Amino acid sequence: MSPLHDLTLGDVLREHARSWPRQTAVVDGDTRLTYAELDAEVNRLANSWRARGIEPGDRVLWLGQNSHRLLECLLAAAKLGAFFCPANWRQSVDETAFVLEDLTPALVVWQSAEIGETVASARARVPADMWIQHDGPEWSALDVDDAADPEIAVEPSEPVLLMYTAAFTGRPSAAMLSHTALVGQALVIGRLADIDSTYVYLNSGPLFHIATFFSTLATFLHAGTNVFTPRVDAEELCRLIDAERCNGAFILPPTRKQMKTVNADGRYDLSSLKARAHAPWEQRPGGYGQTEVVGMLTFAAFGDGNTVGGFGRTSPLMQMRIVDADDREVPPGEVGEIVCRGPLVMRGYWNRPDETVRRFRNGWHHTNDLGRREADGSLTFIGPKVRMIKSAAENIYPAEVENCIRTHPAVAACAVIGVPDPTWSQQVVAIVVLRDGEQATADEIIEHCRARIASYKKPRRVEFVDALPADPDAAFGGGGYPGTA
Repeated sequence: MSPLHDLTLGDVLREHARSWPRQTAVVDGDTRLTYAELDAEVNRLANSWRARGIEPGDRVLWLGQNSHRLLECLLAAAKLGAFFCPANWRQSVDETAFVLEDLTPALVVWQSAEIGETVASARARVPADMWIQHDGPEWSALDVDDAADPEIAVEPSEPVLLMYTAAFTGRPSAAMLSHTALVGQALVIGRLADIDSTYVYLNSGPLFHIATFFSTLATFLHAGTNVFTPRVDAEELCRLIDAERCNGAFILPPTRKQMKTVNADGRYDLSSLKARAHAPWEQRPGGYGQTEVVGMLTFAAFGDGNTVGGFGRTSPLMQMRIVDADDREVPPGEVGEIVCRGPLVMRGYWNRPDETVRRFRNGWHHTNDLGRREADGSLTFIGPKVRMIKSAAENIYPAEVENCIRTHPAVAACAVIGVPDPTWSQQVVAIVVLRDGEQATADEIIEHCRARIASYKKPRRVEFVDALPADPDAAFGGGGYPGTA
């Protein structure tokens, strides 16, 4: 077994405490911890949980915004052999209750600020074994004097991080990512983004998205500094970049525009973000991936930027094929399903044995996405086999929104499409057929969705028709889907 496969996230933290004891590991408001201090805090947390009955394989659910405590919880779970899941804090009550039912967590770490009412309503429906508020006095009560490492043997190939993703059939599933997968991807991202112990990463993107989390873990793996802010606020991001000299951050174009306006007078020095401008990732960002492979399978950063396919080449830790409906590899130039295998692939979906078997058939992970291998070996991503809407950084699956709209008593049928939007890439539009004799307004349909699914998934516009058109996109201006530009 290779050294990579022998390493867990807990092992990484243990070694950092020895090799980088004085290096700043996390910054969060008034909290600043070195790697030695972070290791001690994680040990105390793990020992506290262990005393309360948390065992290997138990699930720990995080219902909160970005915080250094989220990283501490992941690392405490890693040392205990437990599984950690950071859920989407923007979810509705129904969606949060679904996660609680599906995950059956032994411990829920939750936040009162901003989302307390949603959490309380979901908790009333689905009680879990143990709830601890991280932004209240309960957290202080967890402190124990025992900072000794629990020293539990943990298999690196076992899951440690669970990420909900891909509501292809109307309900999301949690991809189970192993220690090995997270460490391996962190090595690749670290190389491409030129991350080392001097790197300072601003955790401004949501940590329930793997696209933010893989940079967090790359910074951690290379003994850099992770700076946390609860959510996006343009002025606060400017202040933190200036104060902490951040080299990297997850910032979407609309927020960049807001930051430019906030800093029009130049009172914040944001020049540190350009310190890694030479890095391959900065020169040629992007590629193709999904949560199930820790975010990225191919990288535009591999090569000289002159690839035929705009989605780059395969990670050195992975294999990729393009296959037909019978799982036979197709030649370059032909479209087929993207399949892959290697140490970055998830261990399967939590509580979805049938779907796991289907996606892992014939020894390859089937992505449910279509692509084309070009003659030079690079990838062109065509689009999801099941159509997906992209609104800013959010993936929205029409099936999920349609399922929600159909529960409205006045709705007989509906179709959901994505319409190009100059700011957010696409916006969600619903085409609705009402039942005979029933009435509903667009605002009522939108509010119906807002109450049941995350607000960003709700339709921006509702069109009422007597019958669904054969081609809703053509009838109502749909387009701009990922991979079709």
